[in-house]
Amino acid sequence: MSHLASRSPPSVVVSIVSHAHGPQIQALLEALARLNSPMVARVVLTLNVPEPEPLWPAANQLPFALDIVRNSFPRGFGANHNRALAGVAEGFVCVLNPDVVLREDPFVPLVQILEGQPDSCAYPVQVDGAGRVQDSEREIPSPLALFRRRFLKQTEHRVDWVNAACLLMPAAVWHGMGGFDERYFMYCEDVDFCLRLRLRGGRLLQAPVQVIHIGQRASGRRLNHLAWHVRSLMRLWTSPVYRQSLQLLTGVRPIKGTIGTP
Repeated sequence: MSHLASRSPPSVVVSIVSHAHGPQIQALLEALARLNSPMVARVVLTLNVPEPEPLWPAANQLPFALDIVRNSFPRGFGANHNRALAGVAEGFVCVLNPDVVLREDPFVPLVQILEGQPDSCAYPVQVDGAGRVQDSEREIPSPLALFRRRFLKQTEHRVDWVNAACLLMPAAVWHGMGGFDERYFMYCEDVDFCLRLRLRGGRLLQAPVQVIHIGQRASGRRLNHLAWHVRSLMRLWTSPVYRQSLQLLTGVRPIKGTIGTP
């Protein structure tokens, strides 16, 4: 772990995990440095697979502390962020995908919208490269909801969970929830996290700021990602978190021993 710069709070720590995302990581860190948000005190970059560290001109110091973690073996999405954010001293934590492009500072409005909402999480509007709003806000992914979405192309109207491409919350919320459930190696850890937040009485608050998210949707192209996605869905559907959330958010009480579908 290396420290390239440091400064005192205030105070968001940003966790980014790279899976050989070298050029995207370089661009994202350069954007963070250029925007120089007064909220960002530290960035933790986890290199999940062997790859070179980002390069910086010797004369240019970063306006935040940068901790670089090299994994000896690849870990899952949740495990990497849990380790990066364990025991943080900053007041807020932010999970940020490497394929997010920042054109404006999202951290000030994300922190501001949480004022008076100590048990909640904040997220930005996600758009694609052409500025079209992405479907990052979803209803609980029951089998019927997925069928309506995938095959009937119906629009979802409830926001039961949001993807974790950019998710910011008080550190106390993160620690109180124990971070992500590491039993989800990849996929659905953000669903589970948001549902657990809702069960605790927390809210998901959209801030008036945009980020560009270049989503890869690898589960539709790679067999190993598809297998991880299906395995995670089955774990979710058989979990107490899902059953309790289904009743809380939809009013449907699933029949014991079955997968509930609103």
